[in-house]
Amino acid sequence: MSKRSPAEQLDQAISALFSASQPMPEPTANRGVAALLSLVRPLRAMPRPEFKASLKSDLQRRAAMNEATAMSASAKPVPFRRPGFDNIAPYFLVHGAPRFLDFLVSAFEATERFRVPRPDGTLMHAEVAIGPSDVVELADASELYPARQMTTHLYVPDAHAAYARALEAGATSIRPPNDNHPSGDRWGTLIDPFDNTWFVATPRGWVPGPEGLRTVQPYLHIHEAHKMIPFVEAAFGANASGVAESPEGVILHATIEVAGATFEISEAHGKFQPAPAYLHVYVPDTDAIYAQALRAGATSVTPPSNAPYGDRTANIKDPFGNTWFLATYLGGPQS
Repeated sequence: MSKRSPAEQLDQAISALFSASQPMPEPTANRGVAALLSLVRPLRAMPRPEFKASLKSDLQRRAAMNEATAMSASAKPVPFRRPGFDNIAPYFLVHGAPRFLDFLVSAFEATERFRVPRPDGTLMHAEVAIGPSDVVELADASELYPARQMTTHLYVPDAHAAYARALEAGATSIRPPNDNHPSGDRWGTLIDPFDNTWFVATPRGWVPGPEGLRTVQPYLHIHEAHKMIPFVEAAFGANASGVAESPEGVILHATIEVAGATFEISEAHGKFQPAPAYLHVYVPDTDAIYAQALRAGATSVTPPSNAPYGDRTANIKDPFGNTWFLATYLGGPQS
């Protein structure tokens, strides 16, 4: 004989309580059912059938809700990130994306994950991994999504070696790696053949935490960068750390964490002027973050929808001109 559910136990017990011809029900081992029955016993002698029926229905509903809540709590949650996508990915839209992919492989020892070509040979979408697993995305620019010159900070084991490979692959030197950067890191700057800026660095004098150091960090130079921090806090629930300010309150550098992934900002200055970026970030709830971002001052590009590759996606533009591709992993391709 199959074990009766708590709802079935409650139904039988209430029926016995409300029937003068049936004996009082035996005590139950289910604490939830026993607690609900304790509320009913004083009402056994009440004469109105409609009251009894209403009470019975309400108690059964409560028992079913408690059982469903317990089952939901024990279910294994689906990760909100696509497997192998732990960072905020810079999304490069360039003219000649296949050549740009080849540059990333040669200069930074990137590993191609996949590519989706169009019939004319351009790329609809492609991904590479740099370092242990950090993702860089790329595609050929279009009228809807034009090319942008972006800035990216790379942490590599050997800044001099990475810098030399990048120059050999066609990059232009701005500042060779040296130990004079204010952060204390060994740091160099170069521009790739597609006019994107790369800061290539190796940490010195400090050791990354137990989770290691993100290889790929999008870097945003912003006018009035101090306004970016309250925006991302309100829009994404972000946290700012390592905030370095001048005596006048100018942001010299800050690292901002969104849903466990990070990007960096500083005040625009000299050669490093604002260059609005395309950024792809996984968040626990695309719909909620999309709504928060609009309330915080962002504008909608595309509202939330389910993508065929298994993400819940939405696109927004922040007040500084950056486009954010928001996504929540749904567990696989959707029909």
